[in-house]
Amino acid sequence: MRRDDGGAQWVLRVTVHGRRREMGLGAYPAVSLAEARRAADEARGKVRNDVDPIKDRVRMRREAARNLHVFREVARDAFESRKAELKGDGKAGRWFSPLELHVLPRLGKVPVADLDQIDIRDTLAPIWHTKAETARKALNRIGICMHHAAALGLAVDLQATDKARALLGKPRHSTNSIPALPWQEVPSFYGSLGDGSITHLALRFLILTGVRSRPIRFLHERQLEGNLARQRIFGCRYPERQCRLLARPAPTHGMAFCFREFAKV
Repeated sequence: MRRDDGGAQWVLRVTVHGRRREMGLGAYPAVSLAEARRAADEARGKVRNDVDPIKDRVRMRREAARNLHVFREVARDAFESRKAELKGDGKAGRWFSPLELHVLPRLGKVPVADLDQIDIRDTLAPIWHTKAETARKALNRIGICMHHAAALGLAVDLQATDKARALLGKPRHSTNSIPALPWQEVPSFYGSLGDGSITHLALRFLILTGVRSRPIRFLHERQLEGNLARQRIFGCRYPERQCRLLARPAPTHGMAFCFREFAKV
């Protein structure tokens, strides 16, 4: 068939579901007569099976486009969708860092549909025994990303992480928790925090109030202004109560000594 622009292309005319359709088979002479005939035979075979070859080609192209999504894009999209579940909307980067440091440099540009257990095993093997906890988190994040990709309609192997775990075996490295300071030693430790630095004052504040570190790290001086000012520090470890602090200026270092009292909401 001749086009208005002077070019030519191969066209197949078929009747599908009672409708006359014209299906392009490629431009002439880029597509040879033999190639056009093979494409036409394949399309006629679909028509005999009551399949519209034009719609089927569009569907196949759409699936091919979806499968071109690389792992880096899927990982970032999965992270964005989970931000609301993470502390501080994930701004500290702890959820994404195992992927960013140990997975994306190697697998970031791999189409997620092509990702298999061998790719995952080879990526995590260098840290599987030396950084077992980090490797475990990375494997968990990969699994979340694979499920996210499946939810997007991509053809992925949802069991790839389980297969990779089987290939990697049991880590030799065991996780050792950092021991907490025995409560009997707290008074002497508190007494050693006397150089007046921000760090020492913040640690004293934490010991006296029992709140978590984030409210202290983001504490503003105006929250402690005023003699006998009653302040509320959010984020304390008692979710069923309000943690109120009674502050008064300390005579030695200018920092407020805080005494904790609780009142039910």
